[in-house]
Amino acid sequence: MNETLKTILNRRSFRAYKPEQIKDEELQTILDAGSYAPSGGNTQPWHFTVIQKSDVLQKINATCREAMLKSGNKTFEERAKAENFSIFYHAPTLIVVSGDEKAITPQYDCALALGNMFLAAESIGVGSCWIHALSMLLNADAGKALSKELDIPEGYKVHGSGAFGYKTTEHPSPAPRKEGAVTIIK
Repeated sequence: MNETLKTILNRRSFRAYKPEQIKDEELQTILDAGSYAPSGGNTQPWHFTVIQKSDVLQKINATCREAMLKSGNKTFEERAKAENFSIFYHAPTLIVVSGDEKAITPQYDCALALGNMFLAAESIGVGSCWIHALSMLLNADAGKALSKELDIPEGYKVHGSGAFGYKTTEHPSPAPRKEGAVTIIK
């Protein structure tokens, strides 16, 4: 099996990270992979906001916690009550991916960019995890000020984010794959 397929089949979401920051070269590799994702009409409508500054990460976490506690969603409320709550699992790097809403398919393009970043991270030994709750916050009225503070470009909507850092655990076995998810018509 070639290395690309091994990386795809071995990638897992990690929810525990070492506090050590990833190297600049590793970050650049991850960002490059994201920027080479396919996009509708080759519009490349994404913008990557990288947050590695501790106090900004703490502010994002506190804002998310507050919004989840007030959400009315019991699952979110219970998660936010956890003493060691971290929306991005204490990862030292958070990458927020926003897309130009005037583009053809920004939601899909941004998801593909994040997917490339997750695979690139796996290929160089960096753990990652999709973080969707941040998108819900930054696109809501409650997150407008934080979105501005993070320099999310005007006219862009956050479509996803990823936590990145060195893994604290071994690779878990994959969850069983869903049966009946493929139809082949020949």
